[in-house]
Amino acid sequence: MSKLKLGWIGLGNMGNPMVMNLLKAGFEVSVFNRTKDKEAPLLTAGAKAASSLQELMETCDVVLTMLSNDAAVKEVFEGSTGLLSTEYSGKTIINMSTVSPETSRYLNTICNQHNVHFIDAPVSGSVKPAQDGTLVILVGASTEDFEATKPIFDVLGKIAIHVGEPGVASSAKLAINYLLGLNLQGLAETVLFAEKNGVSKEDMLNIINQGACGNGITNIKTPSILNDSYPAAFALKHLVKDLRLAKEAGLDSPLIHPLYDSYAAAEKEGLGDQDVMAIISSLKNK
Repeated sequence: MSKLKLGWIGLGNMGNPMVMNLLKAGFEVSVFNRTKDKEAPLLTAGAKAASSLQELMETCDVVLTMLSNDAAVKEVFEGSTGLLSTEYSGKTIINMSTVSPETSRYLNTICNQHNVHFIDAPVSGSVKPAQDGTLVILVGASTEDFEATKPIFDVLGKIAIHVGEPGVASSAKLAINYLLGLNLQGLAETVLFAEKNGVSKEDMLNIINQGACGNGITNIKTPSILNDSYPAAFALKHLVKDLRLAKEAGLDSPLIHPLYDSYAAAEKEGLGDQDVMAIISSLKNK
C-alpha cells in the first residue's frame, strides 16, 4: 500500500524537524508556511511547496497543522481561503497544535459538517524529541481514524496514545504541561534555595539527578541552569498560554493559580521567548 500524501502547515521549531522526519521515512509532503524562507531546507530535502491551503487539501490525503495558538488554528480552518473553504469530502486534518479542548471539539464539529475527518493530536516533547522522532503523541480520534493515520505518528513519535475522541487529547496535553510547569518551578525554587544556603547549583543538581527526585526533565534542563543560558526548546510564553487554557478548561487546584502567576510574571519581565527553564531567572530576583 502506498504511503499517504501529506500536507503540513506551520514550520516553527517543532514543525520543521517533524516534516524532515516524514520526508526521511519516504512520505510525500507538501508544505505551506506564511514565512516562505522557512520552507527552504525542507524543499531542498524533497518537500513540495503549496501555493495555498486549498492546494494542500486538493492534493493531499492528510493535512497536518502545527501552529502557535487557538486563533491561528481556527483561521487556517475557517478563513475565507482556509482548509474548509471548499468541499473536500473524505480528507483528514490532524491538528498537532496545543489548543483548548473546546477548540478541538469545535474543529471536530465543523469538519464533520464538511465530511472531513478530524484528529486532535498534540505532542508531549520539545525540539530535541521532535528532531529524534521520539515525541509522545496524544491522539483524540475515532478508532478508525487513529488506525488509518498511525503510520504517520509512528514516524513522528516513540508512542502514540489514543486517549479518546477529539478534545480529550487536548485535555491530556494541558494536564501534562501543568505537570511540566510544576516540575520546573519546583526545580528552580530548590536550586535557588540551596544556593542561598551555601550549596552550589552544581552540587544541588547532582543531588537531584542522582536521587529519586531526578527525572527526564531535571536532567534535560541541568545544562541550561549550569550555563545560565536558556535558548528556547519550549518557549516560556507557550507554557503561560497552556496554563491559562488549563485554568479556562476547569483546572482549579491549589497550585495552578500561583504557578500561572509565576510564569505570567516571568513573561511580563521579558522572558517569554526564552526557554521555560528561564523561570529560574525570574525567581532569582524575587
